[in-house]
Amino acid sequence: MLAYPVRIALIAALGGFLFGFETAVISGAESTIEKMWSLNSFWQGFTVASSLIGTVVGSLIAGIPAKKYGRKKVLMTIAVMYVFAAIGCASISTWILFVLFRFIGGIAVGASSVVGPMYISEISPAKLRGRLAGSFQLNIVIGIFVALTTNFLFKDFGENSWRWMLGVMVIPAALFFILVRYIPESPRWLILNYRDAEAIPIMQRIGEMNTQKAIEDIRLSVSHHEESLFRKKYIKPILFAMLLAMFNQLSGINALFYYAPRIFEIAGFDKSNSYLQPIYLGAANLVFTLLAMSVIDKFGRKKLLLIGSVGMIIFLALTGFSIAHPGENNGAVIFYLIGFIAFFAFSQGAVVWVFISEIFPNSVRSQGGSLGSFTHWIMAAIISWIFPAIAKVESNNVHTGVVYAFYFFAFMMLVHLFFVWIVMPETKGKSLETIQKELGIE
Repeated sequence: MLAYPVRIALIAALGGFLFGFETAVISGAESTIEKMWSLNSFWQGFTVASSLIGTVVGSLIAGIPAKKYGRKKVLMTIAVMYVFAAIGCASISTWILFVLFRFIGGIAVGASSVVGPMYISEISPAKLRGRLAGSFQLNIVIGIFVALTTNFLFKDFGENSWRWMLGVMVIPAALFFILVRYIPESPRWLILNYRDAEAIPIMQRIGEMNTQKAIEDIRLSVSHHEESLFRKKYIKPILFAMLLAMFNQLSGINALFYYAPRIFEIAGFDKSNSYLQPIYLGAANLVFTLLAMSVIDKFGRKKLLLIGSVGMIIFLALTGFSIAHPGENNGAVIFYLIGFIAFFAFSQGAVVWVFISEIFPNSVRSQGGSLGSFTHWIMAAIISWIFPAIAKVESNNVHTGVVYAFYFFAFMMLVHLFFVWIVMPETKGKSLETIQKELGIE
C-alpha cells in the first residue's frame, strides 16, 4: 500500500529535478554569454539573476492557482513552462529574449518550490513524510549534478556549447509533463473543496485507515478556507519559515553553484578543471542528501540542522582563508568546498522544503509555502545579482571580495546555529494537524 504514495511522490518530485537543473545549468554558460553580449558585472549579474527574479514571481503567485485549481493542474502547467524555457534559451541569439526565457524558467522553478513540496506533504503518511517530502530536495540535487555534468560534457562543443547545455533540459521537462498526468489530485485539496467522494479512494490508497476521522481532522484544522496568512496567530510559522529560507541562501549555496567555474578560476584552477571541479561538488551534494533522506525521519529536522551548521561554519571559513592566501592552499579549496556542500546537503538542503511544507496549517498552507519560497528566492536573487561585482574586488592580487563573502557566509551559519538550537520546533513523526495544535493555532 505504501508503494503508491512513494510512486506518486517521486513523480511530483521530478519538478525538483528540473528546479535543480534550471538553477545550476547557467554556471556553464555564464562566462560565454558575458563575452558574447559584452556585459559588465551589473548586467551579467542581472542576466544570471533573471531566472531568480522569475522564481520570486513564481513563488508569490503559485499558491493562488494551486488553491483554486488544484495542485495537479499547476504541476502540469509548470512542466509546460520548463519545456518552453529550455527551447527558448537554447535557440535565441538576442540578449533580451534570453533574459525573458530565463525569467519564464525561473517562474517554473519558483512555482515548483511551492507546489511540489506542498503536494508531496499532503499525500504522504506521517511516518514517511520527511523522506517523501525530502525526495523533492533529492531530485533538486540530482538535477544540479546532472546539469554540472552535462556542462562539462558539452564544454568542447564549440561556440554553441552553451546552447546544448541549456537545451538538453527539454528531455526531462517533457517526461515530467507526461508522468504528472497520471498522479491523483491532493486529497486534502479535494476535501477543502468539498469533494470528499473523490478524496476517499485516494486516501485509502495512500494508507489512511480511518478516512472519516481524517476528513474531520482536516475540516477542524480549517477555521475559514479563505483566511489570510498574515494574522497574529500565524506569526510563529511565518517567522520559522522565513528565517530558515533566509539562512538557506545566506550560506552562499546558490552563489557557489551559479558561479562555480568562476570561483575555481579565482582559486587558481585552469579553465578545464574549473568545469570539472563543480561535478565533485554536485556528487557530494547528491551523496549527502541521500544520507540525510535516510535519517531525517529518525533523527529529526533540528538535529540535522545543528550538525550541518557546525560543519558549514568550519568549511566556509577555511575556504575564505585559503583564497586569501593564494599559492599556499589553493589545492585544498576543492576539499573545503566539498566539505561545505556535504554539511549543507545533510542539513539545510534536506530540511528546508520539508519544513516549509509542513509548518503551516491546512487553511493557509498554499500561502505559507509561497511566502517561504518567496523569501528563499528573493535572497538568492540578491546574492546572485551582486556576486559578479563582489568577485571583481581585488587587493594585492587577492580576490578580497570573494574572501570576505565566504567569511560572511560562515558568520551567517553561526547565527543560524543559534536560531535552530534555541527557537526552531521539531516536526518529525507528527501529523500536519498535530503540528498546527502544538504551535497553538486553533
